[in-house]
Amino acid sequence: MLSNIDGKTIGHGHPPYIIAELSGNHNGSLQRALDTITAAAKCGADAIKLQTYTADTMTIPCQHDDFLIHGGLWDGYNLYDLYQWAHTPYEWHETLFRHARQAGITCFSTPFDESAVDLLESLGAPAYKIASFEVTDLPLIRYVARTRKPMILSTGMANPDEIHEAVATARDAGCQELILLHCVSAYPAPLAEANLMTIPDMAQRFGTLTGLSDHTEGISAATAAIALGACAIEKHFTLSRADKGPDSEFSLEPAELTTLCRTAREVWQAIGVAGYNRQPSESANLKFRRSLYFVRELAVGQKITEADVRRIRPGYGLAPKHYDAVIGKTVTRHVTPGTAVTWELIQ
Repeated sequence: MLSNIDGKTIGHGHPPYIIAELSGNHNGSLQRALDTITAAAKCGADAIKLQTYTADTMTIPCQHDDFLIHGGLWDGYNLYDLYQWAHTPYEWHETLFRHARQAGITCFSTPFDESAVDLLESLGAPAYKIASFEVTDLPLIRYVARTRKPMILSTGMANPDEIHEAVATARDAGCQELILLHCVSAYPAPLAEANLMTIPDMAQRFGTLTGLSDHTEGISAATAAIALGACAIEKHFTLSRADKGPDSEFSLEPAELTTLCRTAREVWQAIGVAGYNRQPSESANLKFRRSLYFVRELAVGQKITEADVRRIRPGYGLAPKHYDAVIGKTVTRHVTPGTAVTWELIQ
């Protein structure tokens, strides 16, 4: 199974696809958003991802308790006010997409309703991401799938039945390239709750490519996920956590994203394939295996005793497994200490 986003192949046999999530870390500044895209490209990320919504497409301005956030990173916020603070204005999108192309990094987005999909289609978005909170919004998944673009779907909070419904909806509506991202929808997510073994299990259960949408702090979980088969990694990204922003607490800074991009590809390269063939880099060291060597001088026809032969390095003599077969035999010519034991020297 493979997917292709903007000319880059994703899946088994290809390096992990690294997505830097801009989200609301522009802090309401278009210039900061542009600078963040530039930085993500310089760090080595494959893609920068936006979130496309307005406060009005997410919720309604209501002060009922249902609409208030209690606890966590955004404690005390009214939903409408939070989304008003964190959203990326629609009028920025064309500029952001154009800047990403100029910076050499793919740009796509998470739409939160049909109007967002329409906007992104008009901008030539090469792929779509469905957020964990929208995994049960089957009409939205169906609408996105009908674009026939690659879809990345986060699965935070979703049970297997909900994931199955989302996958079936996407496929039935025409999505041919689907990547599921294991996700823990906590901000930040505790490392002890990452449960990365879900990644290979998800691949087997749902028959899709899998990856990780990571809200833990640091890069440990993301790096480990690659060793478990993750083909895509998504991490929130900010120019500086000190500047504060909606997602800054669990976002990577440029030096950390650079490290993740490098380490992810190194880990992928190290995984390789299962096999027991001797590697080219090992060949020169065969001589350092143990083998049988004469350690005493012996005359022609003299019987070999245990005192005459040792199993030592280097490895030019007979293998140690032949030790018992050699003892008690006679030598066919004069040997000196340091002579490798070979069958030609034994009667």
